Amino acid sequence: MGGQGDVTVLGTVVSPFALRVRMALYLKGVSYEYLEQNVFDKGELLVASNPVHKKVPVLIHGGKPVCESVAIVQYVDEFWTGAEFPSILPADPYDRAVARFWAAYVDDKLLFPAWIGILRAATEEERDEKLAATLAVVAPMEEAFAACSDGKAFFSGGDSVGYLDLALGCQLFWLEALRSMFGVKVIDAGRTPRLAAWADRFLETKAAKAVAPPPTAWRSTPVSCELSGLLPQLPNKYL
Repeated sequence: MGGQGDVTVLGTVVSPFALRVRMALYLKGVSYEYLEQNVFDKGELLVASNPVHKKVPVLIHGGKPVCESVAIVQYVDEFWTGAEFPSILPADPYDRAVARFWAAYVDDKLLFPAWIGILRAATEEERDEKLAATLAVVAPMEEAFAACSDGKAFFSGGDSVGYLDLALGCQLFWLEALRSMFGVKVIDAGRTPRLAAWADRFLETKAAKAVAPPPTAWRSTPVSCELSGLLPQLPNKYL
């Protein structure tokens, strides 16, 4: 893998946002140093690099920090350009806008209000209610895939991963963890067959396999800690 300047990523092994950034760098073929962070005891580098939110992920490139996964992925795509670097965002302005719209939908609707609700449910009845709400959020992604993929393997409209693939794909690891922990299946072939087939393909990509948390990450992270410290970083409106 190549690069241009020193690149460091601050993250946690189970943070979907950090996984998103690491997959983007993998797609670009950019080498980087990965530094695992303890979000319960935040180190000086993390606090200095992201003094506003003090959370992961942070990309440090040439000594300059870039914060928030969406901004980082776009920075990575814009900095490492040229024939040797595959594009992450679509080339067409309209297609870029559509990809950004659905990526924002995924972050705003799927992660915090939806599947974190499943994780925090106190009873089976409450968990069933949260699952139903999550399935309602996921349902539009079936048609979004049909529209964006143009019959190809990925949301990018091609046979390689793109921006929207990363936005949703980084969350598949935690969706699988929810299935293992509680027996709930958020992306199911019976309800969303095209999306389920996409998820299977995405998890088999080299980018996903390169950053996939080890199975022990889920088992060794107590549910009471909720996402290994990810929850304390969330905006108050989601708590």
